[in-house]
Amino acid sequence: MAVPERRVSNAEIAEQLGVGEGWIVKRTGASERPWAVEGERLTDFAATAARQAMAQAAIEPTALDLVVVATSSADEITPNAAPLVAGMIGAEGAAAFDVGAACTGWLAGLAMASGQIEAGRARSALVVGADFLSKFLDLNDRETAPLFADGAGAAVVRAAAGTAGAIGPVVLHSDHGGAELIRLDRGGRISMRGPDTFREAVSRLEAVTREALDASGLALDEVDLFVYHQANSRIIRGVGGRLGLDPSRVVDYVDRFANSSTATLPIALSVAAQEGRLRGGDKVLLAAFGGGFTWGATVVEWGALSGR
Repeated sequence: MAVPERRVSNAEIAEQLGVGEGWIVKRTGASERPWAVEGERLTDFAATAARQAMAQAAIEPTALDLVVVATSSADEITPNAAPLVAGMIGAEGAAAFDVGAACTGWLAGLAMASGQIEAGRARSALVVGADFLSKFLDLNDRETAPLFADGAGAAVVRAAAGTAGAIGPVVLHSDHGGAELIRLDRGGRISMRGPDTFREAVSRLEAVTREALDASGLALDEVDLFVYHQANSRIIRGVGGRLGLDPSRVVDYVDRFANSSTATLPIALSVAAQEGRLRGGDKVLLAAFGGGFTWGATVVEWGALSGR
């Protein structure tokens, strides 16, 4: 993972919005968030996260057949982020393309990479989630200004013998009926109808959790760690409450990193691994929900994403 050094506190945003710091914590769960400074580029952070993932997996960039970057905020409309990242890390000649599925993008990229490997069309892939959403915020908008952040996370995915480190079926869905609830028009700023989005996110994440578990043949109590898109803490708690999950089995790093869209799942996995919350063989449920609407989930056995 890689996030900007700049940390923006609730105090700074609260003053701008004319609210108290406690209001922001209650609404989002965030205490601070990484925001890029002028001149910092998304592709640089994506490449840094990619190099870390390759080092952990002990793989050379020339061995990568595929580089996928999930993002909604690439530095330019063209060139896309993926070919730039591939070049920066030395993955010359690898297939490289961006995936756009809002906050579900990294999970969609993971499904794409897994499918290519399962079909025998690739041996190894790099899946990066990176977004710099602070560039698209209206700092006077209470619904969005405290919520979003910047960052990147990455994982190496490759063929493995047997079932160790398996990535289960990836369940993905969309519903254009929610398209107006979260928007970012060209040249515009992010807008969101917060209460409506909250209800949809909780409902769909609960349902897709159960669907992914059914597809993997697992029960709720067989999952060691639940890693949801770090949209905000209220959503994470809402889903956990509906499913009756012990909070200790649910990752919530919103207080430190806020919502970096496609980057939240790999960042959350990276932090959980650093803090010793993941062990080889653990069953980990990943789920995300984003604009569009898009949403999905899968169960992985820890190892495929950790390089162990």
